[in-house]
Amino acid sequence: MAKITADTLIADCLQINSNAPEILMSAGMHCFGCAMAHGETVAEAVAVHGEDLDALLAKLNEGLED
Repeated sequence: MAKITADTLIADCLQINSNAPEILMSAGMHCFGCAMAHGETVAEAVAVHGEDLDALLAKLNEGLED
């Protein structure tokens, strides 16, 4: 399975991890519903929303198989 990185598009996160919407919402990020989700990376979204990139990536990748 793919790993979510800082360069992964938000739209791709939704395909890689079915829990991504809940994880993003818990971080105050509603990016998965935004038109920018198809062109915005996790790192870009984090920069806009002021979240901790490493912590968010850890949550997004939790439970994903390599």
